[in-house]
Amino acid sequence: MRQPGFNTDWMQSQSDGLLALNGLDETLEEIRDRLINDGRISGQDGLALLLHEDLGSILSMADICKRARFGKDIHFNLNIHVNQTNICVLACKFCAFRRGRRAADAYAMDIEKYISEIEPYSEIIDEVHSVGGLHPDWDVGHYCELFRRTKQRFPELHIKALTAVEIKHIASLSNISISDTLEMLSEAGLDSLPGGGAEILVDSVREKICKGKESSQEYLDIHRSAHNLGIPTNCTMLFGTVETPEERIEHLLKLRELQDETNGFQCFVPYPFLPDSTRLPEAQLASANEILRMIAISRLMLDNIPHIKAYRMNIGDAITEMAISCGADDVDGTVLQESIMHLAGSTAPLDHGIDDMCRLIERSGCDAVRRNTVYNKFERVIADRVSRRRSLPMVN
Repeated sequence: MRQPGFNTDWMQSQSDGLLALNGLDETLEEIRDRLINDGRISGQDGLALLLHEDLGSILSMADICKRARFGKDIHFNLNIHVNQTNICVLACKFCAFRRGRRAADAYAMDIEKYISEIEPYSEIIDEVHSVGGLHPDWDVGHYCELFRRTKQRFPELHIKALTAVEIKHIASLSNISISDTLEMLSEAGLDSLPGGGAEILVDSVREKICKGKESSQEYLDIHRSAHNLGIPTNCTMLFGTVETPEERIEHLLKLRELQDETNGFQCFVPYPFLPDSTRLPEAQLASANEILRMIAISRLMLDNIPHIKAYRMNIGDAITEMAISCGADDVDGTVLQESIMHLAGSTAPLDHGIDDMCRLIERSGCDAVRRNTVYNKFERVIADRVSRRRSLPMVN
């Protein structure tokens, strides 16, 4: 069995696998040949893949490209989501999480409450993922104290927190630059950015679904600043609102261009808008086939971003299992508790432990590999050999 991690000879393996793929029409043959000869396809190719009728062949191409890099390995981590506040100065049309300050169910965790949310799981997780609303009073000093005290209590815990718009908001409240904000947060204990909030990186779309958030260029610039400071980030896409196929491809191209420059993106996370007619009735909504197509096209177009995630919290276990054979090499983590996706309509279970994650992966014929947040530590795990001592605690 190969050692977990990245196959350094993946381009040759990818070419060999694609060359053996038969039954393609002329359009897909041309795209396959560009992947073999150049290692990169164009925006026009990406659009053709979005509109092409032969979904099965597209999914097969993506699976070949994924297996060339990682073989049968599918990655997951042990994490918890703590959403520190739902109070937000914005009111994005697609967001079911946001509350105004005076809402009956508005909340803002103090630092002790935040730490207490982590405490029951602290011995079995290695990452806390925290994003939330744009609180009108929480400046860089608040977040530095939050991260500093969290690290003091849990020194080995990786803190993956704050979207680009949160960074922009914190910098604005604090009257300092984006770069200074990121540097101060990093020194206090922030380890990486989760990459959420990209939505679609086309300003005409953002004007319709998330007016007031950072612009497309600001999202990219904030991530560029993080990368330049050595802070790794993920990147995302929210599809199935009001965007066109062309705008989805434009989004991917912008991320690919920045990655060519900085090489700071670890993972791309495409996820669909979850249906709720009261928030965005004009949304197109994505079918299971469309979700799998977007994951596959992400793998084929984002040749310079190594990891493509099937975001289990959003798409659920069943589609996640299928996505493993369609280009995804990562299924996120145990999560344990989470608010944003579930308020939006997610029904993904929140009680998955190591054993559950392994079984999900093994049902797809693949091998479960536990990873850390930055993808430089790996451990193979087999479901029926997991120690009972690693089971999740019961929390009231």
